[in-house]
Amino acid sequence: MGLDVYVGSLTRYYSGDWETVLQKHARETGTPLRVVRQDEGDDVITDPEVIRAAVLQWRENLSAGLGDNLSEPLDWDESPGSRYFTDKPAWDCYGSLILWAAYLDHPDLVRPEACVENWSEDEAFKRSSADGFQTEFPTLLRNTEIWLPVSFRFTFAGPDVGGNVVNFGSAVTLRDELTNLNTRTWGADKERLASWRQEGATRSAPLEVGARFAFSIFYELANAAVENRLVMKLDY
Repeated sequence: MGLDVYVGSLTRYYSGDWETVLQKHARETGTPLRVVRQDEGDDVITDPEVIRAAVLQWRENLSAGLGDNLSEPLDWDESPGSRYFTDKPAWDCYGSLILWAAYLDHPDLVRPEACVENWSEDEAFKRSSADGFQTEFPTLLRNTEIWLPVSFRFTFAGPDVGGNVVNFGSAVTLRDELTNLNTRTWGADKERLASWRQEGATRSAPLEVGARFAFSIFYELANAAVENRLVMKLDY
């Protein structure tokens, strides 16, 4: 099961009106490819109008539920012609980025040089994600799956449009966290980030190589979410 990151309207996402980078490549090269998602079934609704109505009602309910915890009601572009952005960091590179951030929380620990396959069992991650610990990177390290394009400083668990309970954060806060991470470590400019994204990373690449590749994707997509007022979501 691969990992992609999607930025766009939830109407477009749930109606399947978008392509992963692999799907786009397969279409352009004529390569056969079938993507199977975990919630796929014969009874899945794909009508954009039905989905859009459900998304808008879900958003209204979520906004009302959060109430005074928000400085403004939840709102973003769910129009039929909204843009979308996507890329594929892969799980191992995503895990390397998670650990790169977690080790900044814990300078007493020695960051590994090699890729950590089971990163959720790493000591730095377990410390940073423990209840009560004040990490500098909460929206990155607290198992967030959906980032909303509204500014707030907390994460929370709640139902997504399909009723599955997932963790939510703010795309604005995620962008701030990624900026902080970059400032404290690499200090990479736009050209350097573009080169990391272009170079990519092989499977189980050294931890820093994987972290840089995933960072270049997450930073660009977080910016796209904020600037275009769109939702950012993990897809797997």
